[in-house]
Amino acid sequence: MKKKLNLKMFKALLAGIMLVTVTSMNLYAAEWKYAMGEGLGDPQGIYATAFTNYIEENSRHKIKIYPVGSLGEETDMMEQTKAGILQFLGQSTGYMGGTIPEMDLFTLPYVMPTDTRQLDYFFKNSKAINEMLPPIFNKHGLELLSIFPEGEMAVTTFVPFHSPADLKGKKMRVMPGSPILVETYKAFGASPVPMTWGDLIGALKTNMVDGQENPTVWIEAYDLDHLTKVLTYTGHGHFNASASANKKFFDGLGERDKKLVRSAAEHAHQVILKEAEKLDAYGLGRIVRSNPDFKIVTLTKDERTPFKEAATSVQALFASKSASNKALLDQMQADLKEAEAKAK
Repeated sequence: MKKKLNLKMFKALLAGIMLVTVTSMNLYAAEWKYAMGEGLGDPQGIYATAFTNYIEENSRHKIKIYPVGSLGEETDMMEQTKAGILQFLGQSTGYMGGTIPEMDLFTLPYVMPTDTRQLDYFFKNSKAINEMLPPIFNKHGLELLSIFPEGEMAVTTFVPFHSPADLKGKKMRVMPGSPILVETYKAFGASPVPMTWGDLIGALKTNMVDGQENPTVWIEAYDLDHLTKVLTYTGHGHFNASASANKKFFDGLGERDKKLVRSAAEHAHQVILKEAEKLDAYGLGRIVRSNPDFKIVTLTKDERTPFKEAATSVQALFASKSASNKALLDQMQADLKEAEAKAK
């Protein structure tokens, strides 16, 4: 009788353990949503894929990626992430300025270097990014995971330009949500037109705008070179993107999952730093081969001087908007000096 009782107790205990184990597995395994403002083959897509693969290879979690256009415009995805509908968000820093004003830091003209080694060092070691921005993101309901470069900005137009005077009256499309981008092209002599990506192609086809800016990889991937006549490297900046998580979601994770997400972000960051430079070069190479009549111009040092001089007023405007802006810009400039000295 005693043996039968012990056997029953053992079976009950075993069943309980199995139930708890299965329940724990179900609770531990989750499907998370990651939306972004680019396609899977674009830099944000490469980052998101590397991030997702790392998560899925090192846990039972699954991530569903929503590429550009799947869930509305950039502002829609931001609101969905802040509301907790989405767990992760990939978005260009230019779009984020309307929600997080400090993010206009990354759209300031003639602040970021064009040297890729300096950029890599900066994004890995910057105090502005790694220490000052995370609490700012937290105030907006987000957890900053990464900021990374996608490629040097290039300007495509229908006619060549070599000075701010050449841009006078030209309608230049800029990303919506960033006052600094508007001020930048005003300083450059142009008439900026904030416009969503979805409207840009039609606007170029119908001559509603006279030009636009994007990294070379985007210009080639979306045939913007076939919709304009000239690509100009002004050296005024890089296109940058961010990856973030809903803060309540992140705070609610266990320590193991928090570490997992951080490790996945670090892994994806290393992947995109290696890939972004290659994508830009490949994009330019394909343009040269497939569109030989497309003119490619790099402004000389002397030609860039008046643009750089005009950019100082935009930098001063950003710094004047808040103490937070000024502190970030000061720290970024210090970080960039360190990157210039130490990048090999």
